[in-house]
Amino acid sequence: MISDSPADLLTIIKSHTPDQKTPILLARKEYSAFYEDMQKDRGEYMITERVELSKGVYGYWVTVPEAEPGCTILFFHGGDFTLGSTKDHLGLCIRIARAAGAQVFSVDYRLAPEYVFPAPIEDAIAAYRYLVRLGYLPHRIIPVGISSGGTLVIDLLLSARDMGLPLPGAGVCLSPSVDMLFEGESVKRNLDNDWVTPERLTAIRTVYLAGQDPRDPLASPICARLNRLPRLYIQAGTHELLLSDIASFVDKARWAGVPVQFELWEGMFHCWQVFAQQVPEGQQAISHIGAYARDVLHR
Repeated sequence: MISDSPADLLTIIKSHTPDQKTPILLARKEYSAFYEDMQKDRGEYMITERVELSKGVYGYWVTVPEAEPGCTILFFHGGDFTLGSTKDHLGLCIRIARAAGAQVFSVDYRLAPEYVFPAPIEDAIAAYRYLVRLGYLPHRIIPVGISSGGTLVIDLLLSARDMGLPLPGAGVCLSPSVDMLFEGESVKRNLDNDWVTPERLTAIRTVYLAGQDPRDPLASPICARLNRLPRLYIQAGTHELLLSDIASFVDKARWAGVPVQFELWEGMFHCWQVFAQQVPEGQQAISHIGAYARDVLHR
């Protein structure tokens, strides 16, 4: 549950969640300012290079002293496919890099409404191809994503499998959106426990999919064939609106023979890992991610 703090963190997050009527450029500015402010404690790190993957799509190399050669986290930020960037998830990137003992390559994929489904998936694939082309070994790369970024991790694995690309050693998903219909019972049950709202979920489907089929396997990975995927590590909180959908996806993946480690965090809301500076459960979850990543990267 949320630990003692000067204010109720959940209330603070709710008060800084952009209204759906806010113009998108202003919403992005407000979102970034809040997330950056909540992740000020960054410690020692370097952004060593910015790489243009395609026109207007950039990846950023983030390194920390703890990073071991050849170990790479391919990171995808959250933000409902409409908001977010490396800049406003940098604190999380750095904490994961330290915990995993790896460098991070974080991708600023294209966002809706300017670029709709499947543009972000194309950018995720391009980023993975870039790493492999540079000579990074697939089994020493772990895609990690939070919220919409977690969805992109699954989409990347599905696409790489179907394209015949060499697969990463594992994928790590933090509170991923796996079903664009958002019909899980936790959407109602956790209505007062999360900062995400049903209206926000509907807006994600409307803006990101722009009229395309929400049952498309890459829009809703729960509709995909999940066989032959690599290991998955998934974290979710008991207070998330998306909890039921995530749990159903885990069950389906296991039935398909995918080794899935599913961690359920009591009392946690959507994307609590971003707020590791405010709640100890955030840093604890990141420590678990790091331990899992080290196990995969050093096999």
